[in-house]
Amino acid sequence: MSVERIVAIDPALRSTGFAILIRDGKKVSCPEHGVILNKPRVSQSGCLLAIRQSVSDLIRKHSVEAMAVEGIIFVQSYQTAITLGAARGAAVLAAAEMGLSIHEYAPRRVKQAVVGRGGADKQQVAFMVRVLLGLTETPQADAADAIAIGLAHFHAVDAARLKKVPLETI
Repeated sequence: MSVERIVAIDPALRSTGFAILIRDGKKVSCPEHGVILNKPRVSQSGCLLAIRQSVSDLIRKHSVEAMAVEGIIFVQSYQTAITLGAARGAAVLAAAEMGLSIHEYAPRRVKQAVVGRGGADKQQVAFMVRVLLGLTETPQADAADAIAIGLAHFHAVDAARLKKVPLETI
């Protein structure tokens, strides 16, 4: 099994969580994780540019080969859905421009993969991410969600290999 390097993204306009995950055999490490913060005074288009540029920089810096991103979630407001979709689109565009394969995971599937329960809350996800990766501190919620998305991707890759079927991309 070769070394796999991915960028995982939990998109949002003002606080996009990200994580770089590297898997070498069965060992998974997270050399960088955090949040791309956009201040309230920055326009939506400015936020989208910052997300795209930051994700592009992460891809180049860590030589990743794939992106794992949270899928579209159900929200009460059309405005929120449009804003989340735009942030997600900016991150996906950065990956697509660099030729990465892009894999989408539903929030319930991510929680199931990391916590064992699709209805887990953010604190449970953050705690399990810390435990699974042996981190010294619990990551910020959005960064923890991104790490969880990356871990769910590795689970999906393993399942696809066992079934000998291709992994779906968007």
